[in-house]
Amino acid sequence: GCIVGPDLSVMCLVLVKKGENDIEGLTDKMIPRRLGPKRANHIRNLFSLDKKDDVRKFVVRREKETKSGKIRSKAPKIQRLITPQLLQRKRHERALIRKRMEKGKEAKEEYMKRLQEYHQELKEQKATELAKKKKTQE
Repeated sequence: GCIVGPDLSVMCLVLVKKGENDIEGLTDKMIPRRLGPKRANHIRNLFSLDKKDDVRKFVVRREKETKSGKIRSKAPKIQRLITPQLLQRKRHERALIRKRMEKGKEAKEEYMKRLQEYHQELKEQKATELAKKKKTQE
C-alpha cells in the first residue's frame, strides 16, 4: 500500500524479485561502484588480500576530466595504513616512555638514598640531644 500520483517526482523503491524481462535503464545494465573503501583493512577484505600485499595498488580509482580536458585519476587517501614512518614514530614514542621511566627510577633511588641520610642525621641529632640532657641532669 502506497499512494502514487503524477505530482511525485521521485519514488524510492526496492526490487524484491526480478521478473522475466529487464526494466529498461534500471536492471538491464550494471553500473560500477563510484567510490570504494577508504580504510586499509576494508580494502584488504574487499580484494581478499594478505597483510604482505600493498594496499595502495588496490585502491578503487576513478577517472575525472579536468577543465583543460586532461583525464586524471582520483583515489582516496588510505586511512590506517601502516607505513615505515608510522612504525618509526611508534618506536620513538616508546623509547621516550622508556627513558622517562628510567629517569623516574633513578630519581626515586636518589630520593630514597637522600631520605635515608636525612633520617640518619635526625637520629644522630636526637642522640646528641639526649646525651646533653643526661649530662645536665647528672
